[in-house]
Amino acid sequence: MTVPFKVDLTNKVAVVTGGGGVLGSYFAKALAECGAKVAILDLNQEPADKIAAEINEAGGKAIGVAANVLDREALEKAREIVEKELGTCDILLNGAGGNNPRGTTDDEFYNAEEVKNNPDLKTFFDLDPKGVSFVFDLNFLGTLLPSQVFAKGMTEKEGCSIINVSSMNAYTPLTKIPAYSGAKSAISNFTQWLATYFAKAGIRVNAIAPGFLVTKQNEKLLFNDDGTPTARTGKILGSTPMDRFGEPEELVGGVLFLADQKAASFITGVVLPIDGGFSAYSGV
Repeated sequence: MTVPFKVDLTNKVAVVTGGGGVLGSYFAKALAECGAKVAILDLNQEPADKIAAEINEAGGKAIGVAANVLDREALEKAREIVEKELGTCDILLNGAGGNNPRGTTDDEFYNAEEVKNNPDLKTFFDLDPKGVSFVFDLNFLGTLLPSQVFAKGMTEKEGCSIINVSSMNAYTPLTKIPAYSGAKSAISNFTQWLATYFAKAGIRVNAIAPGFLVTKQNEKLLFNDDGTPTARTGKILGSTPMDRFGEPEELVGGVLFLADQKAASFITGVVLPIDGGFSAYSGV
């Protein structure tokens, strides 16, 4: 990939959780292109190794490490590998997260008559608490735990940065996905909390809040089986002044800006919308 602009991350060690995924891989490649040595952390070794290999083939330096962001012990082992192979972490990008159907309703608004006519309809009352917990833990604890493990080494260095991934759902919750919306709201709040906590330790903590991109996780909500857009897509685009979905590479500039100590040295506790104007539009 080609980054929109270059920042100097030479000799910096970047850890990207969820680095084997679509967005995580873009972030990892961008950081590597700017000179960082990148550890690709993913639940599975294969996608982590694949992205690491692509970075190395392009002339960068990267390693793939399997780690579950909900397992403190696995993260500690991953940290040992990263520090042995690359050094202590300078930039932590908490990219692991996502939604799950178990935390999603079928209906946007509760309608007793509709429920009576369609007993299989999954409403708020049918949400699986374990499913809701899984989504919340994956996003919130999946950000908190890697921060605990990798930020320890940051406290002994200068110019370190943590970048979290929030969402437009944190500003205004979308219908159907209460677990994901709640979790991302927690990410934004935690970003501010952690930024304050680490302010005197010299660690900046910020987040990006992507608008709407088409991913494997949400494509069934956005497009019908025949490829036509759903009514939900119409609502999203109607509320996005730029009238389109975003692309993964359009998140990269924000990440690089927040990662660069020279560009963002006095910026901490910020949640940066990258949303085509969604958060600015009142609908009128």
